Amino acid sequence: MIPRYSRPEMAAIWDPQTRFRIWFEIEAHAADAMAGLGVIPKEAAATIWAKGRNAIFDVERIDTIEREVKHDVIAFLTHLAEIVGPEARFVHSGMTSSDVLDTCLNVQLVRAADILISDVDAVLAALERRAFEHKLTPTVGRSHGIHAEPTTFGLKLAQAYAEFSRAKARLTAARAEVATCAISGAVGTFAQVDPRVEEHVAKAMGLAVEPVSTQVIPRDRHAMYFATLAVVASSMERLAIEIRHLQRTEVLEAEEFFSAGQKGSSAMPHKRNPVLSENITGLARLVRGYAAPAMENVALWHERDISHSSVERMIGPDATVTLDFALMRLAGLIDKLVVYPENMQKNLDRLGGLVHSQRVMIALTRKGCSREDAYRLVQRNAMRVWRGEGDFLAFLKGDADVKNYLADAEIEDCFDLGYHFKHVDTIFRRVFGRA
Repeated sequence: MIPRYSRPEMAAIWDPQTRFRIWFEIEAHAADAMAGLGVIPKEAAATIWAKGRNAIFDVERIDTIEREVKHDVIAFLTHLAEIVGPEARFVHSGMTSSDVLDTCLNVQLVRAADILISDVDAVLAALERRAFEHKLTPTVGRSHGIHAEPTTFGLKLAQAYAEFSRAKARLTAARAEVATCAISGAVGTFAQVDPRVEEHVAKAMGLAVEPVSTQVIPRDRHAMYFATLAVVASSMERLAIEIRHLQRTEVLEAEEFFSAGQKGSSAMPHKRNPVLSENITGLARLVRGYAAPAMENVALWHERDISHSSVERMIGPDATVTLDFALMRLAGLIDKLVVYPENMQKNLDRLGGLVHSQRVMIALTRKGCSREDAYRLVQRNAMRVWRGEGDFLAFLKGDADVKNYLADAEIEDCFDLGYHFKHVDTIFRRVFGRA
């Protein structure tokens, strides 16, 4: 997590002061529950809140203690005792470190998910606006990078919108999956802490109780969470690569906004490079890379070990902060994307009508020509166009075998561009709920 690719709100979730604040709240809510059950004095629970509610935890002091005791939670509890006083002896009663660490991590991941879902909403808003703007802007569809048949730029963006709608649903599911709390004590048997304490803390922290925690919350939940972030990153890269291809000089159908005073190259003053989409591609690689260690964290020894701990201290902040930054960069990129409809039309016409080859073939079959013969007749004329010998429509009109089935007007009718867009409204209703 570096400042260049961080946004303050997401980075703050992983700040030590935030982490210690969450730890305190977990401990204080647990104390409340224990006081209500008569396990500790009610006055002690009240004092814990009164002394700690507005405290600024001394991160440097906690780090100093940890260097001696070699245990982060004990270091925090020692510092908390310095703040709370004698009643601190009732803090953490019957609990184990993982109760605090795992519940805190899940609170952080839930908060991060809320930001990421909001980020996706920003991407969706930009995609929807631009999709309707270019709903009927003709462009060439490509398969294998080669001209295929006509589509619209709005449909390209509608596809991305549908994909990011699924991303939002997955993030929502991942948030629910990881939103659990464990206050179950050593090896998760509740031997030293009543399950009702867990229920109270879970409700107070906006979480659900973990059915079986075995001292740690099962890491399949976290694996699903980080795998979801990886899928979202892949969707981002798919869209970023599309923009990168469309900005190539030979294509130039769309281009990242280039601001006044911006420079594209230290050596070549003429350059306008797709730096934002390339950056998104690189950040997506990082986010995907965090999914594998999250999955490896699932297999812990017996009731618990801490092989997962070092991994999560890294991938928790890094994956969420990186994805947050990249999503907002993508939203801005789409919002300001410069689109060149005239270049789209120019490229669409580049092959002299070859994009209509399938419709000609179908027209031939409907007039009695076998599909094999129709394919052969259309292809032999198409190959002449590929060789630069002339115009597809003219070749078809001059082909006696084609004319045995189709009149000139019928051939010309196959070159109607609007024919390909007759169901655009249907697709838009499916994607956006309106056309």
